[in-house]
Amino acid sequence: MVPRTVAEHLDVLTHGLASRAARPARVIVVGAGMAGLVAASELLRAGHDPLILEAQHRVGGRICTLREPFAPGLWAEAGAMRIPRSHALTMALVARYGLATRPFTMDNPDTYCMFGGTRVRHRDLGGDPRQLGFDCAPHERMPPAQLWSLELAPFADRLAVGADDGWVGIAAEYDQYSVREFLEYRRWSEGAIEMFGLLFNQEALMNSSFLELLREELGGYYSDLVYLDGGTDLLPRAFLPELAPRIRFGAKMVALDHDDHGVTVHCRNAAGRFSETADYMVLTTPFPVLRHVEVLTPFSRLKQRAIRQLHYDASAKVFLQFRRRFWEDDDGIVGGGTVTDLAVRNVYYPDHGRDTGRGVMLASYTWGEDAQRWGSLSPDDRIVQALEDVTRIHPQAAVEFEAGASKMWHDDEFAGGAFALFDPGQQTLLHEAICMPEGRVHFAGEHASLAHAWIQGAIESGIRAAAEIHERASTRP
Repeated sequence: MVPRTVAEHLDVLTHGLASRAARPARVIVVGAGMAGLVAASELLRAGHDPLILEAQHRVGGRICTLREPFAPGLWAEAGAMRIPRSHALTMALVARYGLATRPFTMDNPDTYCMFGGTRVRHRDLGGDPRQLGFDCAPHERMPPAQLWSLELAPFADRLAVGADDGWVGIAAEYDQYSVREFLEYRRWSEGAIEMFGLLFNQEALMNSSFLELLREELGGYYSDLVYLDGGTDLLPRAFLPELAPRIRFGAKMVALDHDDHGVTVHCRNAAGRFSETADYMVLTTPFPVLRHVEVLTPFSRLKQRAIRQLHYDASAKVFLQFRRRFWEDDDGIVGGGTVTDLAVRNVYYPDHGRDTGRGVMLASYTWGEDAQRWGSLSPDDRIVQALEDVTRIHPQAAVEFEAGASKMWHDDEFAGGAFALFDPGQQTLLHEAICMPEGRVHFAGEHASLAHAWIQGAIESGIRAAAEIHERASTRP
């Protein structure tokens, strides 16, 4: 049975697929990110014969922990950096492999808001947005979190009656709205919308689907968070003892074909071209990358439309290493993040690395057009510009700086973007087509879930794809 609920997916992770395959299938898994690793692991446990083709020379995909050019004992998360405890599938794998976690500090009243050159601690914001220059209506002059909570409450009430039915109704009613359009529909003033965009890190995402934001808010995605002690890449690397002999690195897919009898993947590496055939395929390739792969037997029109139209968001991270943790020593900031209208937008202070005395600050984390602008700069200029902005928030930064690095996911040839992010209407229009198999080709990846941008979505999709193939292989004549 193909799992539908989180509980059913969790049961597969715990106990494996329903029964061991009577007729093992050879399965090509394209991509060694979390979706591909999970799919291959579950297929192997069920008695099948998976082969993973990975274009890069590492596992993890958009889990990417940087240890260079930083000092020993320091690291930076270019990709996934936090895990909500509410993500039961991710936490189950963390427990399976005995990985240590530590609390990820999301909100910290000691961090700053800096808008229009005015720097204020979060704890000093109070209930009147006008002190930061936001021209809100009289009824909106309350703590920003309270204003937003009033909008979320009716949706939470609907889900409390019945989560599945509640989401169906909410999606039917609100999939048409972007975040901005929803706030306008709720008659928020322009000052309140600007305040929400800046304080909640949403300004670059205002034109994305409201359902994307609502799902994260009501799912508790930004509360009770943890990080993996030692780096998030420890999670995908935990699969290597089991799967390493079944991974072929440096195998860049350039074409694929499929028919009623099997699948073929054509790859290229430094030595030339080669092909692999199998009974089934799990295709985890992000759709922007898949656009440049030749599909010799075309997919259905619905799938082709989904591949063309699914929106992926840009994301940029710039990291700065400092010889002293001045934000802790001088400003008393331990974890959390500062928000600003400067180009860096969001600054996160590391919870890890204290034993070194140094720290790697996530000096800029941006999305959408903000990220595109960072991508237009040279790598060296990104460091210079980020350091200039951080120095406006923390004057000590300029004299304590040691090294820097950056990652532009929209410029990564193996990603084509940081994550799938629906435009208004795309959940209704595209989601079913994204997930549906095409003959013997099955689809996985965070884009093939509704938990976009999160490890949980990749895991869920990998389990589903493995279960689909296992069910078909078990019943084939």
